[in-house]
Amino acid sequence: MGFFKEYEVIVVGAGHAGCEAAYAAGKMGSKTLLITLNMNNIAQMSCNPAVGGIAKGQIVREIDALGGMMGIVTDETMIQSKMLNRSKGPAMWSPRAQSDRMMFSNSWRLKLEQNSNVDFWQDMVTDVIVKNDKIKGVRTQLGLEFGANSVILTNGTFLNGKIHIGEKNFGGGRAAERASIGLTASLENFGFESGRMKTGTPPRVDARSLDFSKMEEQPGDKNPPTFSYTKTKPLKKQRSCWLTYTNTEVHDILKTGFEKSPMFSGRIQGLGPRYCPSIEDKIDRFSQRDRHQIFVEPEGWNTVEVYVNGFSTSLPEDVQYKALQKIVGFENAKMFRPGYAIEYDFFPPTQLTHTLETKKVEGLFFAGQINGTTGYEEAGAQGIIAGINAHIKVHNSTKKFILGRDQAYIGVLIDDLITKGTDEPYRMFTSRAEYRILLRQDNADERLTKLGYDIGLAEKYRLEKVKEKHISVKNIINDFKKTSIQPDLINSVLKEKNSSEIKQKTKAYNIVLRPQISIIDLQIDPHIENIIKNQSQEVIEQAEILMKYDGYISKEKEMVNKLKKIDSIKIKPDFNYSLIKTLSAEAVQKLTKIKPTNLGQASRVSGVSPSDISNLMIYLDKN
Repeated sequence: MGFFKEYEVIVVGAGHAGCEAAYAAGKMGSKTLLITLNMNNIAQMSCNPAVGGIAKGQIVREIDALGGMMGIVTDETMIQSKMLNRSKGPAMWSPRAQSDRMMFSNSWRLKLEQNSNVDFWQDMVTDVIVKNDKIKGVRTQLGLEFGANSVILTNGTFLNGKIHIGEKNFGGGRAAERASIGLTASLENFGFESGRMKTGTPPRVDARSLDFSKMEEQPGDKNPPTFSYTKTKPLKKQRSCWLTYTNTEVHDILKTGFEKSPMFSGRIQGLGPRYCPSIEDKIDRFSQRDRHQIFVEPEGWNTVEVYVNGFSTSLPEDVQYKALQKIVGFENAKMFRPGYAIEYDFFPPTQLTHTLETKKVEGLFFAGQINGTTGYEEAGAQGIIAGINAHIKVHNSTKKFILGRDQAYIGVLIDDLITKGTDEPYRMFTSRAEYRILLRQDNADERLTKLGYDIGLAEKYRLEKVKEKHISVKNIINDFKKTSIQPDLINSVLKEKNSSEIKQKTKAYNIVLRPQISIIDLQIDPHIENIIKNQSQEVIEQAEILMKYDGYISKEKEMVNKLKKIDSIKIKPDFNYSLIKTLSAEAVQKLTKIKPTNLGQASRVSGVSPSDISNLMIYLDKN
């Protein structure tokens, strides 16, 4: 039988990775098919209705800077927005927003439907079609075969998904949705290695049954940030979240269900996310604590459904319900549905290259939770990179689109995954990025928009906006270096801010270097006021960051340049490490498996020591 239909790129799964992948491939000009189990659940926010957060907010801004859609969709559908970590240095600032769950999904679907190169098909993919180690297409449950030279698998938690609530378990990829069966076995037939992971979600409750007067209000920022560098409108009104706490009574009730817990009884084999543990896990691991935070997050503008963040659980539903009602403000809580854990198949990402193409099958890409990650943002980041590279593969197989660790959090994420692998759901943190002062949320456009434009993903107006911003920032810094401020003008401000007064005319640039002083404080000087008049908050903020942190930024750039030398020493994919007798047995084994493309990547492989790298370097130098 011939193919039912042929495409250039096929994307399997319409979660956050699949949507970015299909949008990018289609936008760049590839005829793309997006296959999903349910057209009504495109870009479903399976867990909490929020985007961004520490390090994740930076990733969303990077996706946006490249020309992706997550930032725009979030801005269009947010109900609250704030910048986290304002009290810390700018490398730690991270935007986070609560979204309207239904609007988010609808907005994403609309973006994909407006992309004329993207077609849709509702079905389950059960097999990949491979000939001579090259992808040829996919086969579905309906027995149809679709052809393509690039296929991206973004199956999320659906591969042999199993839902656990207490002693009950049943197949499913998400509540009330069936699991995807057959694909894991198909991939294993081609020599892929798979594993199991778990994640969980909390109960959803009825806001009408909660007493918010007993909780602490968590409003959004007065000047709510947006994610996109385009002209998306900031929020005019916002919905608050609320904070309450568990207590010893809640913990005692939860403990009564521990013997029926699928996690403690060993029924769940998969490893769960360390940084987002279930409530039973928190009580077990942190038994000395008598309370844990519970964030009460609305699911949208026009719904009473509430997400109970911090209460992820797979205990029996009656235990969940009794314990919930002992939380302050939850005394009369009505539950819409219980929390549950979900186990699913993943494929260790060391089986991939930096483009997210598999090493075993040419033209086959993996993105999202199939690679062992957790989070919408990490999924979207992999989706856009896989979509870009799948398109390039079809149209120009010699090129590759790869971001370095010094260019983007996305680069750190992918390099970590393919070089080190992961045996627990991988989540991005600022601490994972060694160049985080360079990879701030304010400058993702400067770092990445030109790259997005060059490959045909980011529009020209985005690039022009970046150039304008760059010039405006530079002009402010130059003017501050030239402008002197009189003591009688500024000393009252300095005194108020507990900063030492000046005795003679001082350059504005030098005053801004003081940690207590911001550019806005210097507006007392008419000339400074004139310099920053009509400039956006974004431009003023970036100018201030570049002035205050100039020394740190320069040092980090020096470090990047030093380490680039080691990255420039290339290693052939078929290199025989056993030729080097001075390498440890573990190094030979790990390097043969990972097949690093350069010495820098080889140095980041776990189990490879500095002396192994030194010996490898000497050998490569001689040969």
